[in-house]
Amino acid sequence: MSRVVMKFGGTSVGSIERMRHVAGLVRAERQAGHEVAVLVSAMAGDTDRLAALVKEASGRNPNVPLREYDAVVSSGEQISAGLLALCLSAIGAPARSWTGWQIPIHTTGVHGKARFTDIPASDLLGAMAKGEVPVITGFQGVGPDGAVTTLGRGGTDTSAVAIAAAIKADRCDIYTDVDGVYTTDPRIVQKAHKLEKISYEEMLEMASLGAKVLQTRSVEMAMIHRVPLRVLSSFKGLGAGNGGTLVCDEDEIVETQVVSGITYSRDEARVNLLQLEDQPGVASVIFGLMADANINVDMIVQNVSRSATQTNMTFTVPESELKKTLSVLTGNKAKIGYGDLSSDSNVVKVSVVGVGMRSHAGTAKTMFQALAGKGINIQVIATSEIKISVLIDEEYTELALRTLHTAYGLDAPPE
Repeated sequence: MSRVVMKFGGTSVGSIERMRHVAGLVRAERQAGHEVAVLVSAMAGDTDRLAALVKEASGRNPNVPLREYDAVVSSGEQISAGLLALCLSAIGAPARSWTGWQIPIHTTGVHGKARFTDIPASDLLGAMAKGEVPVITGFQGVGPDGAVTTLGRGGTDTSAVAIAAAIKADRCDIYTDVDGVYTTDPRIVQKAHKLEKISYEEMLEMASLGAKVLQTRSVEMAMIHRVPLRVLSSFKGLGAGNGGTLVCDEDEIVETQVVSGITYSRDEARVNLLQLEDQPGVASVIFGLMADANINVDMIVQNVSRSATQTNMTFTVPESELKKTLSVLTGNKAKIGYGDLSSDSNVVKVSVVGVGMRSHAGTAKTMFQALAGKGINIQVIATSEIKISVLIDEEYTELALRTLHTAYGLDAPPE
C-alpha cells in the first residue's frame, strides 16, 4: 500500500459542487488501495475577502498586527477542510478535518512568512492506518507562542510537501487548474506540449523565472526531501487522460532535452546607473542599500563608461518595487556617486531552462542567433548551469517565445 498526499487549491474547492468532485478523486485513490492525506486551500476568493475585512477593521492602518491578520485569514482553510471532510463522509469515505495547530505543524513565529520547524506525524499516521482521510488546512501552522501563523501566499503547496515529507509519502499530488507543466505558455505558443517528467532543478528554475504552476518554496522542499511531485488537473477524472507531470530526480528521466522549457516574467523593470566612479566598494554600497530596503535584485551587468575612471551599472528589480527602488537611489545619490539615473518597466525576462545544457555546447548561441534573426535586441543576460535569461522589450514577448520554442526543437512532442 502506498501513501499519497493530495493538495487542492482554491479554484478546486471553490464551491460545494467542486468539493464533491474533489471528494470523488480522493475516494478513487483510497479505492485503489492507497492511504491518503489531503491538503486544502481556502475557497477561491476567501483569502482576499478576509484580508479586506482585516484592513477595514483596523481602520486601514498600514501597521496591522500580523498576529491578528494570521488569525483571521487562516480561517478560510479551516472552512474548506471542514466542508471537504463532510463531502467525503457523505460518500462513504471516513474523514476528519485537521488544523495546523491540532497536528501540530510547528513553525517559526514570523507571522505572514513563517517557516516549518517540525511536524510530528504519529497522529496523522494513526488516523490513516485506521482508514480515515485527514483533511488538513494548508498555508498555516502554529508558532512557538501557540499563535496561528501563515506561510505567505501560495503556502498550501509548501504545506503539502512538508506533510508528505513528514509522513514519508510515496508521492505528493498537486491538483490545480492546469493539467501539468508545459514547455511554455500554451496560451501564447499553440505548439507547446505537456511534459511527462521534469527534474526538480528544472522545475525550481522555471517556478522562480515566471512559471505559475508550482510555488518555488514547495519545489525547493520537495528537492531537499526527495518527495516526488505530480502536477495534474482537478477538473478531470483520474485515468490515462490526466497523468499530469511528474517532478522527480534527474536520474529518473531516461533522456533529457537540452532545453525542457521556456518561461517569461513581465514583473520586471530595468534600472541604469550611469557615470559611477570605477572603484572598489561601489557595488557594495548600491546593493547594500537595496538589501536594507528589502528590494530583490535579479540580473546585474556592469558596463564600461566613456570615461576611463567611470563605469555604468544596470540591474533589474520587480516592476512592483521600481518606485521604491528609484526613491532609495535618488535619496542616496551623494553616497552612491552616480551621474545619471534612468529606468524602464516595459521589459520582459525570457528564460530557457534545461539540465541538458550541462552536457551540450551551443545553447546560448542558439538563443542569441534565434532572437537576432527576428530583430529582437537583448538588453541584459544572466546565466546559471541550467538556464539562460535575457531581458528584452516587452512588445517582443510572444515572438520571442514562439521563436525559441521552435529553435530548441520543442514544437514536436517526443514520441
